[in-house]
Amino acid sequence: MSEKNNPAQADQESVNQAIGIWEKYSKKIIYASVAVIVLVGGYLSYTNFILAPKEQKASEELFTAESNFRKDSFNLALNGANGTPGFLKIISKYGGTSAGNLARLYAGESHLQLGEFQKAIDQLEQFSPSGSKQVEAKVEGLLGDGYAELKKNDEAIKHYKNAGTLFPEDQAMASEYLFRGALLSEIAGKNDEAIELYQIVKDKYPRTEKGFIVDKYLARLGSVK
Repeated sequence: MSEKNNPAQADQESVNQAIGIWEKYSKKIIYASVAVIVLVGGYLSYTNFILAPKEQKASEELFTAESNFRKDSFNLALNGANGTPGFLKIISKYGGTSAGNLARLYAGESHLQLGEFQKAIDQLEQFSPSGSKQVEAKVEGLLGDGYAELKKNDEAIKHYKNAGTLFPEDQAMASEYLFRGALLSEIAGKNDEAIELYQIVKDKYPRTEKGFIVDKYLARLGSVK
């Protein structure tokens, strides 16, 4: 039997080849393995020993600011007082946490209440709704309010329409923002768009507050079915 067809020899050659590859690349393989271990270990350490305590601290500080917000003390909620941080400080210190993200939403609403519309928009546009369509719809509505106050009607209408369609399950919110979009469209002279949005409120949300009154707005535009 020739050497070429000897199975034992072929197996040995395979072993020798594997050993050769290992000897050539062993350091790289070890370094790569160590790097993965370090990265995973570093991530777990960061999550358990840095991020988790920051999240806890941010949540504790957010509680007081939220309390002021609920009392309509919007300036105090934003800026804090007597060593107690407000939303803006929480965002600065803990912007990468869930509590810091939530502080952006509160800050945006607070700026709106204080008439600081561009600041409100800046905060709201950086807020992440984290996959919640209901929260996203609320943020879109607030952005619509901000742009409407700045007389940027096209932007406002776009956000109102988004707010009215993202989460139709909340009929009160959806109908409210569609109505605002329709009213602003009418004010801007976009009567066809206004009629379309009023009609959606009438057809889809007839039992809501805006659904009960929308007929007179359609009649005003000469479009009552």
